Amino acid sequence: MKSNKFLYSVFLVILLSSFFGVNTEAASLYTVKSGDTLWKISQQSGVPIGSIQIANNLKDNKLNVGQRLSLPEPITASERTLLAQLIFAEAQGEPYAGKVAVATVVLNRVDSDLFPKTIREVIYERSNGYYAFSPVQNGKINNNPTTIDYRAVDEAVAYRGKGSGSLYFYNPQTAKSEWILTKEVTVRIGNHTFAK
Repeated sequence: MKSNKFLYSVFLVILLSSFFGVNTEAASLYTVKSGDTLWKISQQSGVPIGSIQIANNLKDNKLNVGQRLSLPEPITASERTLLAQLIFAEAQGEPYAGKVAVATVVLNRVDSDLFPKTIREVIYERSNGYYAFSPVQNGKINNNPTTIDYRAVDEAVAYRGKGSGSLYFYNPQTAKSEWILTKEVTVRIGNHTFAK
């Protein structure tokens, strides 16, 4: 009798999880410790602050020691490295904020219905025979990023979904496409103009 109740409970959890779209493997639990902040938890876990807030129905940044938080699946180590490689190739010599903004463009594209759904697919996207990012075509994507590039990725991930929604960036001194100049400018950082 007990085994039937157990099997029924397992079946019910699986059924409800699939019905409501809950991925029980994708989320992990974290217990808040003294000194924790959403920023610190985001940096440690690689999960955006906004995603932590949504997953736990948090209305503000207040946390309580012992509180258990559900942490959605973060970006993978290979995605983090690929994004850092793109930052190194696209924003070498640019201010730190510009590096974060380049990573943010990629993450915004992943979250947009207009682009592919993974970091790798966004970075390697081709349209009309052209790569979305020139370092993919010229091979500079394969260079080794710096610790600053990785830190910029982590900051972009932590604040994913915040900001002005930039989907593009370009250097106005070298941009050859008239099309990009028609996009709404969101911010200018260093030699790059960001737009949506």
